[in-house]
Amino acid sequence: MAPQGTCILVVDDDERVCRILRRYLGTEGFHVVTANNADEMREQLHLAELVVLDLHMPDSHGLDLTKEIRHKRPKLGIIILTGSTDAVDRVVGLEVGADDYVSKPFDERELLARIRSVLRRTQEQMGTDDDQPSTLRFANYTLNLDSHQLMDDDRDIELTSREFALLSLLARSKGRVLTRDRIMDELSDRDWMPSDRSVDQLVVKLRRKIESDQKHPELIKTIRGAGYKFDTVVEGSA
Repeated sequence: MAPQGTCILVVDDDERVCRILRRYLGTEGFHVVTANNADEMREQLHLAELVVLDLHMPDSHGLDLTKEIRHKRPKLGIIILTGSTDAVDRVVGLEVGADDYVSKPFDERELLARIRSVLRRTQEQMGTDDDQPSTLRFANYTLNLDSHQLMDDDRDIELTSREFALLSLLARSKGRVLTRDRIMDELSDRDWMPSDRSVDQLVVKLRRKIESDQKHPELIKTIRGAGYKFDTVVEGSA
């Protein structure tokens, strides 16, 4: 069952889809609010702890709404619903800030599993051991694992939940090579296709925010044929 009061915002112009998800997710313990257009979404957004967003809305494209949501609520979970079979739409959705995607027609149980997976990433603190450091320091950055904040000296750097999860994983695994499969397993419970390049796209996005030289990254190193390694000194404090 979902934590008491967890609010899911379903944004879809198909009232039938909204009705089905309101009923199904409600039986799983979620509080569900719905929106049929962009304006209704904006009115309800402050309530949500996760948004399920249809990619093809009548008044605004879902990718534009994803960017808008990510700007307003950087740490909010976002799952895209798409009827498109084009992999480009899915990749671009993840690129602009979505945490996951589900293809229409969707299986309700699969969507529920994705929702729970994204909520775990956005709501749980990293790690459960009391001895686990709450702050990691590297280069000029401070990564707070409790507040999910990345600071560059006194500047707050906005990270999506997926970017934060990736950076936390890499920093806590400093010096070790992480394969793409390992990273994908850590970031999501969903099944991945061998051709899925979402991890590479996510690394590119993260590098843009923390690397001074994109062509010659100093922090996140690509280990050809193996994966990625966080190649810098990381200091932690409990």
